Amino acid sequence: MLDDVTVRAASTVLVGRRRELTALGDALARSRSGEPATVLVGGEAGVGKTRLLEEFGTQVDAAGARLLVGQCLELGEAGLPFAPFAAALRDVLRHDGPAAFAGYEAEFARLLPELARMPAGVAAPAGPALADTPRGYLFDLVADLFRRLAEERPLVLVIEDLHWADRSTRDLIGFVVRAARATRLLVVCTYRTDELHRGHPLRPFLAELDRVRGVDRIELGRLDRDGTAAVLADLLGTEQIARTVDDVHERTQGNPFFIEELTAAGGPVGCAAIPETLRDLLLARVDRLPEPAQRVLRIAAAGGTRFAHQLLAEVAGLPEAELEDALRAAVAGQLVVADPDGDYEFRHALVREAVHDDLLPGEHARLHARYAAAIEAHPHLVAAGRAPAEIAHHWYAAHDHPRALTAARSAAEAAAERYAYAEQSRLLERVLELWEQVPDAADRLGMDHLRVLEDTLTAAVTAGDLSRALTLTRAALAEVDSDTEPLRAARLLDHRGRLFALLGKSDGGTELREAYRLAAAAPHGPDRLGVLADIASHLMKVDPREAASVAAEAAAGASEVGTDLVLLPTRIALLHRLDGTPERGLAELRGVEARARAAGDSWALVSALVFLSDVLYELGRYEESEQAAAAGVSEARRVGISRSIGAYLLSNRAEALIALGRWDEADATCAEAARIDPPGVSGLHWLQLRAGLHLARAHPAADEVVGRALAFLGRPYLWPNHRLPLHELRVEAALAAGDKPEAVRAARAALADAHLADLPREGWPVLNALARTAALTGDATLAAEVSTVAAALPARHPAEQAHAAHVTAILGGPAPTADALTAWRVAVAAWRAAGQPYPLGRALLGLAEAAAAAGERDAVAAAVRETAELAARLGATPLGEQAATLARRVGLRGTGRPGPDLLTSREQEVLRLVAEGHSNSRIAERLFISPKTASVHVSRIIAKLAVTNRVEAAALAHRLGLLDPAPPGLRQRRGR
Repeated sequence: MLDDVTVRAASTVLVGRRRELTALGDALARSRSGEPATVLVGGEAGVGKTRLLEEFGTQVDAAGARLLVGQCLELGEAGLPFAPFAAALRDVLRHDGPAAFAGYEAEFARLLPELARMPAGVAAPAGPALADTPRGYLFDLVADLFRRLAEERPLVLVIEDLHWADRSTRDLIGFVVRAARATRLLVVCTYRTDELHRGHPLRPFLAELDRVRGVDRIELGRLDRDGTAAVLADLLGTEQIARTVDDVHERTQGNPFFIEELTAAGGPVGCAAIPETLRDLLLARVDRLPEPAQRVLRIAAAGGTRFAHQLLAEVAGLPEAELEDALRAAVAGQLVVADPDGDYEFRHALVREAVHDDLLPGEHARLHARYAAAIEAHPHLVAAGRAPAEIAHHWYAAHDHPRALTAARSAAEAAAERYAYAEQSRLLERVLELWEQVPDAADRLGMDHLRVLEDTLTAAVTAGDLSRALTLTRAALAEVDSDTEPLRAARLLDHRGRLFALLGKSDGGTELREAYRLAAAAPHGPDRLGVLADIASHLMKVDPREAASVAAEAAAGASEVGTDLVLLPTRIALLHRLDGTPERGLAELRGVEARARAAGDSWALVSALVFLSDVLYELGRYEESEQAAAAGVSEARRVGISRSIGAYLLSNRAEALIALGRWDEADATCAEAARIDPPGVSGLHWLQLRAGLHLARAHPAADEVVGRALAFLGRPYLWPNHRLPLHELRVEAALAAGDKPEAVRAARAALADAHLADLPREGWPVLNALARTAALTGDATLAAEVSTVAAALPARHPAEQAHAAHVTAILGGPAPTADALTAWRVAVAAWRAAGQPYPLGRALLGLAEAAAAAGERDAVAAAVRETAELAARLGATPLGEQAATLARRVGLRGTGRPGPDLLTSREQEVLRLVAEGHSNSRIAERLFISPKTASVHVSRIIAKLAVTNRVEAAALAHRLGLLDPAPPGLRQRRGR
């Protein structure tokens, strides 16, 4: 019984959270030392996430760190994007002033419109184009602001209620988390686990964050009975009898908020006889308020968890004194709290939910309609930038379908202006949802249903939701009349074919050919030429000859009407495929680039730089390739297409940096691509490159990254130029793991690929890996098959020629002849000419082994020394270890200088007998020693040669010439 007990509204002690608080403290310590740190705090509603962070906030203050807090709004996926970041930036503005934004006030005004109204601020750009402040650039600015703040003192960014976050907010959180490298930033996010149904968008987002280094999860469970007793004792000022504790614990199941609410309700009803439903529990304290206060709470609940006084007054229509009295009662009842800005907030979102859910149907619709009308009439009553999203939300909740339809369309346009493309797509989806319920929807919006589908399709593609975009193409094609609008149908089929390929479902050829059939029969004009150009560009990876024919038709039509820019994508793609005249193709691409710049066609310019960087790489001009790709990355970021075609520029740049040996820069570029998270198979190239880098460096995360890349092989379709590098990666991963059977299986799978002999650029690296597999496993059949394919595969450019020479050297045979040494010298020279240090290091190791077999000790030392230097510069740990092992095997010191032979003269004699196939007993008889001594010698030989058994020792001895008569200078100690 709690009738006569003084009840405190909220517990002041933190019960049962010592472990979680310690984990947060450890994360803060890591962030202070410059390590990336992110903590995701999950738990059901009311379990104490906010209370835990309040306690942690005192630790943050005591540690001299800065705390920024933002909260996601309960507007769902179609709600206001970036809301928690706007709150955090508002705190920065309040305490640091506009100077904290370092001259980027105009860009930050996208998130915090107040900046544009500052006395010394910049004017907000009117009617901005999408390219003014691209989303990726905006993300970079936010991350850089946090970095600068963290340089002054450690920074803790808390984002609450992540389960309500919109897509753009999640994307920015993911970007900040991944960008927090070597900065003193700790990110803490809370979310409700009981909100995460199977299809909740937060589920895959959390799974993706789990793979990021430095991200930890904390799950807050319910309190046990003792915890409930401790909370009750603190709330009531005295320990409670067992029956009371049992009753409260049973009803609340250890949920701290429910315990507080139940206790605060007071009396036997509030404690022992409270209804078991959550709604009644949460409404118990509300019912104790005066009726005017309850009425105001119901009105406020329709406005959201946080509400402005002026907006509430406008909607409520009450005299100011009456409204203030009602709010005063709600604040005194600990149901609403006032913030420093003069607005109000429900103390717990569950209270607002319960009050809102308790509204009568008519009351619910009426209140939301009043909110929508008030915000339409007075947009300044909500935070700057929030009006379109809030209006759309309220009209939708009011079930006013006509107004909800137009508001959703307007909000979608506003979302696009804020680069919140996922929200734009979601709002357009709402337009589609409401279309059938509004008879005059087309007249209201000034467009037909098919146009809305097309706009939604474009938004979905831009947002990276390719699966939804594919579904939208099907719906749009069902509506379009291909007889009366063939170009419209052709454009949709072109989209669908490309989406099939990007999602790895098929090559899209059927759809692209049907698109061509429709476009070819359409009336001539610039629109038709544009569709033909796109079809030709997308057909290039399906059937280059067919694509060339379509492009020729488009080019002929362009000459007649004087159109040029429309054909840029086609011309770029076709020039990229020119064989036999690379310099001419390069010159043409330069011309395309110049024309695109002159015309201000950013999409064509970025496309040109994609293919230009690609062709330069193929020609072995890696510095120029990297520069072209870097320029393209900047341009793509400027115009907001980094996540589409710009993603290829990032991977092209990383590829060139890898070839140049600038591996740290390459890895950073891959990390940037990871933050952008390109959709579909466009996200494969960077992943495959990073997996190869991790393997070459023996990175701890290599297995995980390799696994993610190889998972693409399970898709029904991959473009051949994407699939072949994955075969190479699979072989390399097996070789790195020492799994020879898997390496052979992977090699067989690669040989079975029908395109291996068609694509020299991708095919030669695969053959190099297969040749090494055949040599390491002694698989003569595999070696013969590799030789057959290599003989038919053209070697056109420097890297391809170097791979060809390398394969020839590897498969040249085990005999230590002068021919083998010559072949390896040719391979080394070819890689020097190609300018790629890593494969050069591999070739140098082969040269060192051949030189050892030929008895050329100085050549061995020089090759080993250069390999070690290359490995150290690249951070290629396995390559360096291989060089060190070879040095030990042939009797060189670690620096590559001549040293004593690795094996003693007795061990050399034992090794010779092992190579002849003798057992330990037979060796003992031949050398007049005991079998035990012979066994000891064999064990030492295996250890010194770094092999696993006597068979491998014998094979290595033959390969390195360790069994031959001692040439002068190489076997100086033999015969001792």
